[in-house]
Amino acid sequence: MKGMFWSILAVSCVLASAAWAQQKQPEGPALTIYNQDLAVVRTTIDLNLKPGNNEVTTTKVTSQLEPDSVVLRDRAGRNPVQIEEQNYDAAIATQAWMLQKYEGKTIDFQRSYFENGQEKTDLIPGKILRAEANGTQPLIEVNGTMQFQLPGLPVFPASTDGLLLKPTLRWEIYSKDAAQFPAELSYLTHGFNWNATYNVIAAKAEAAGSGVEPVDIVGWVTISNNSGTDFTNARIKLMAGDVAVLAPQAMDRLEFMGRATQSVMVAAPRPVTQKSFDDFHLYNLNRIVTLKDRETKQIEFLRVTGVPVTRKYVYDGAELPDYIHNYGQQYTQSEMGVASTTKVHIEQEFVNSKQNHLGMPLPAGVVRFYRTDSDGQMEFVGENTIDHTPEGGKVRLTTGDAFDVTGQRKRTDFHMDYNAHTIDESYLITVKNAKDKPVNADVVEHLFRVVNWEIVDKSSDYEKRDSSTIAFPVTVPAHGQQQVSYKVHYSW
Repeated sequence: MKGMFWSILAVSCVLASAAWAQQKQPEGPALTIYNQDLAVVRTTIDLNLKPGNNEVTTTKVTSQLEPDSVVLRDRAGRNPVQIEEQNYDAAIATQAWMLQKYEGKTIDFQRSYFENGQEKTDLIPGKILRAEANGTQPLIEVNGTMQFQLPGLPVFPASTDGLLLKPTLRWEIYSKDAAQFPAELSYLTHGFNWNATYNVIAAKAEAAGSGVEPVDIVGWVTISNNSGTDFTNARIKLMAGDVAVLAPQAMDRLEFMGRATQSVMVAAPRPVTQKSFDDFHLYNLNRIVTLKDRETKQIEFLRVTGVPVTRKYVYDGAELPDYIHNYGQQYTQSEMGVASTTKVHIEQEFVNSKQNHLGMPLPAGVVRFYRTDSDGQMEFVGENTIDHTPEGGKVRLTTGDAFDVTGQRKRTDFHMDYNAHTIDESYLITVKNAKDKPVNADVVEHLFRVVNWEIVDKSSDYEKRDSSTIAFPVTVPAHGQQQVSYKVHYSW
């Protein structure tokens, strides 16, 4: 019993120590990233204030911080933070910055050369007459001559004044009494972005055709950090929606050169969750993420199977100019609307609903479609973009032009009566199918001439999609064709 007592006591001590260590563990930063080159950063700074004025410095900031967005506060609300003055310095030391700092002075340049087949180095003094700035070349004086390029790698004194390795915030904080507490620092910063990508995997090629088929959908979020600062053990949320942001004022910011590194994080046991926030949607990654500067990271946030996708063909044959609605009185010209194309679009459509194994509001992004070949390999068959899609919203995407399904559009009659202010126009549209299976297609027509129109003759029923667009649904047999004809009467 005595041994058991000490064993229980030892375990209790270990658990208590672990709990204490967990409580004392510093909280990592929190990021809310918008898909508009913007993020809100929240981190903790331990303040130890004495009565009177205190100078406080932190490097827990980015090189693209908006200084006037900084908020420093005691989250518990017990200690007011009175900032008398704030200074922000993002001038991190770079070669260009150092050359400008030593403009007019002489420094050493390290040169490399070969002698007797061996690489050697030496130092040569050079006076920086002009540093590189605003696209101008540097001008260096070496041995009494001037040259428009650096004679070697510049070597700067280690005792350079004002040298900053990280962007820095400095405050002058007034405190009435001595106080020690963790303060929350939050600010807006540029240099962050995120977007969504959806991979849709369809069945084997033999099943391809119009109609409904189940697909698998895998969604990824891609997060990029070009803020100039690493974020270790950060809690990340993603805001989806078009948040109003004013154009940033001109300010000197460090431009990062070179390619971003990239890493992929596989799905964690805790899924990404979302909730409505104001008029937007907030996605929580529910995990601790380290996001280094100039790093791009992918995280899976959606994986579903058996989503029914309707595949159909759309023949929108009229080649109308983009400025068709600005024609004015030219709508009476007979040649308008005669030009046409033979291309038939492939259209994929699904509803973002729980019945379809979805239902989470889908952030805007790229949707890529793949189809499994008869040998089991996936082949890319098209892509397009979607806007932010709420639950219950319909996703309709054009993913390419069909090879074996083509269209032909021909105007068969045109008559205009100037006195009666009327136009009568007739068309014959043919959709051909060279596939081994029948396909469903929508024949789309734009009644663009005037607002007042009436279909006075038609070969089949149509649906009115808007005030000037109609669509005839048709089924085209295998190795066959289907025709649609109609006559429209305009009046003004």
